[in-house]
Order: sequence, then structure tokens, then C-alpha cells
Amino acid sequence: MAGFIKNQNTAVRALNDLGLAAWFGGSLMGAIGLNGAAAEVDHPRERVKVANAGWSRWTPANLAAIGAYTVGSLVLTGANRGRLSGQRGVGSTALVKTGLTAAAMAATAYSRVLGQTLMKASDPPADGATEPSAATEPEVADAQRKLKVMQWVIPLLTGATLVLNSKMGEQQRPSEVTKGVLGRLNPAA
Repeated sequence: MAGFIKNQNTAVRALNDLGLAAWFGGSLMGAIGLNGAAAEVDHPRERVKVANAGWSRWTPANLAAIGAYTVGSLVLTGANRGRLSGQRGVGSTALVKTGLTAAAMAATAYSRVLGQTLMKASDPPADGATEPSAATEPEVADAQRKLKVMQWVIPLLTGATLVLNSKMGEQQRPSEVTKGVLGRLNPAA
């Protein structure tokens, strides 16, 4: 069994897939569930505080998910380096996936910086986690407006990366490998 897992890259595929799935799912749940629920809190000064508490709890798990995904992706890239150059379409798909991953990491880091602005504020009044009220301080309101966009950017980018994972899985079908290798050998075909 251990040989099977090593030869088939099952463990690193699991790191890649589970890490990315957690990153995607957590960000989507945060946007819909956590931020949406914070707007339902009765007291306007508690809304941001509730969302901050939830995001603070999620951050370590999110970092672990991103780390697992990154390790899995890097090991899979190394294991498939021959296909990257030898099978038409694999390299370009991997390049797009890398770009989406970098953009998702940047969006996640930027959102964390914006979130820190909310965490440093002293229980600001707000209509919701990402919705300022007329009484919200300008710096906090600005961060909230930006987070309102970013909360959707992260699941969009990670979701697109999940789609590319599916495409890359399809590219490993024997018929696709054959077609891709022959296509690389004969670019006119």
C-alpha cells in the first residue's frame, strides 16, 4: 500500500486538493455565512467584532490549507515535470494555475491586511462586517468597502484554480497524454 501511495502521488494530491478545497470553501462560507450573519447582530458596534472573531478563528486553518495546497502543488509539479514540457497544453494550464494561485495568495494577504484595520478599530459601528454605516470611521469604512469586493475575489480565484485542477486531471488520461505528446511532436496536427 505504501508503494502505491508513493508511486501514484496520492498523498500529495490529497494535500493539493484538500488544501485548495478548504481555502475555497472557507472563503466562500466566510463571505456568505460569517459576514452575512454578522449583519444580523442587533447592536451595530458588535457586528464587526463578531466577524473579526470568526475570521480570527479561521486564519490558522486557512494558513494550513494554503500551505498544504502549496506543498501538494509543488510536489505534483516536480512529479509531472516531464509532462509539463512533453505534452501539449499541460505547461500552459500549469502556468495559468500558478498565476491564479499567486493572485489568490495576494488577495488573501491583502484581505488580511484590510481585516487588521477592522480588528484594530475599537468596535466601530457598522451595518455589517463589510458594510459601513454613516457613523463608521472613514479608514474603517474604506477597509470595509474593499473587503466587500475581496470577499468574492478569493473564492472566484480559488474556484477557478479548482476548475484547472479538474482540467489537469483530465490531461492525465492516457488518451489525452497520447494526443498531447503527439501534438507536441507534430505542432501542425
